[in-house]
Amino acid sequence: MTVYRRIETSQELGITVVTFIERKILEAAAIVELGEELLRLVEKDGTRDLLLDFSSVEFLSSAALNKLIILDKKVKSKSGQLKLCGMTPEIREVFVITRLNQLFDIVDTREKAMAGFRRAVPGDA
Repeated sequence: MTVYRRIETSQELGITVVTFIERKILEAAAIVELGEELLRLVEKDGTRDLLLDFSSVEFLSSAALNKLIILDKKVKSKSGQLKLCGMTPEIREVFVITRLNQLFDIVDTREKAMAGFRRAVPGDA
């Protein structure tokens, strides 16, 4: 398993859940590293379905949004799904103002997001 400095990952029902280690995602160097780690999940670790849980994040730089757009394109190129959840009203407002709420699948809770992933699980109909 790959060790990351900016994110923590776990597996839930075949979905990779990402939580952010830092509460404030603001510094340029940290955002570059965060973007590299998120892309590594898809490109090197073979992750297709990702849930980014923002519940521990208080501040998010607009520069980080570009990294999320790149991640979304990469996930879609692998026929995967990307969902975002757990945003504070302030962070969610950034997505609304930038109209990125129309690009990303943003869900209130982790539970609702997990329920929204399409799955091909044996025995499910």
